[in-house]
Amino acid sequence: QLQASGGGLVQAGGSLRRSCASSGGTFSSYLMGWLRQAPGKERDFVAAITWSGGSTYFADSVKGRFTILRDNAKNTVYLQMNSLKPEDTAVYYCAATGQVPQWVVDGTTPGVEVFEFWGQGTLVTVSS
Repeated sequence: QLQASGGGLVQAGGSLRRSCASSGGTFSSYLMGWLRQAPGKERDFVAAITWSGGSTYFADSVKGRFTILRDNAKNTVYLQMNSLKPEDTAVYYCAATGQVPQWVVDGTTPGVEVFEFWGQGTLVTVSS
């Protein structure tokens, strides 16, 4: 079970920190990620972090602004969002997979299909 927190309303240029706590299973055996869905759009990949936190992946739209971290001792993954833009407004989901994504193996563009488990989404609104 994935329980996320930390959504809300922020002005453009501001920051938010999302956290997602996992219960059940061995947290360190899951690759963790964050996905988002803007109004009227499909769910998109935002960021992911490998099992020990050694590698991270970001959508081009958030590179340099967002950071993903994990604390396996606390069974928690974090998404630090800086320099937020109105186009970052979306429902954000924490997600997990026990699989090894192809994009980890061959460096292709990360996608959302591999994620097997989803937390409840929370809305992040960035005002201009």
